[in-house]
Amino acid sequence: MKSKRRVKATCSRSLATLRTVSNQSPDASILPPDTLLFTLAEFADRLGVKTTHVRDLIGERKLICVYKNGVRHLPAAFLTDKGTLNKFVPGVIALLIDGGYSDAEIFRYLFTDDPSLPGQPIAALHGHLAREVMRRAQAMAL
Repeated sequence: MKSKRRVKATCSRSLATLRTVSNQSPDASILPPDTLLFTLAEFADRLGVKTTHVRDLIGERKLICVYKNGVRHLPAAFLTDKGTLNKFVPGVIALLIDGGYSDAEIFRYLFTDDPSLPGQPIAALHGHLAREVMRRAQAMAL
């Protein structure tokens, strides 16, 4: 009979492998060409935190990143004008991940112009339409 500790460790490793395989970060080419991107170190500097904290946010699936020239990048649009993380971004990402959307599909949704919004949903998260974007993400996830 296996001990509980050994079974738990085996399950954790299997889950980590599954998570790594299923959540591959997409290439930056899925974003509009004019999208400003920061490396993880640059993003951390803007937030005033260590790079490891940003890596943790990505690992916890509160943020998603893209690869550009083999290096992970985050869109500047995830930040507010004051240099803080937009409080709605992790929530929208969580809603869509829970709904089964891939990272590439989430980026496409956030960075594609929506005729019913004035522009892209990511831009609407910075204004008075943020709750509407959250509501739509929740409806998409169902």
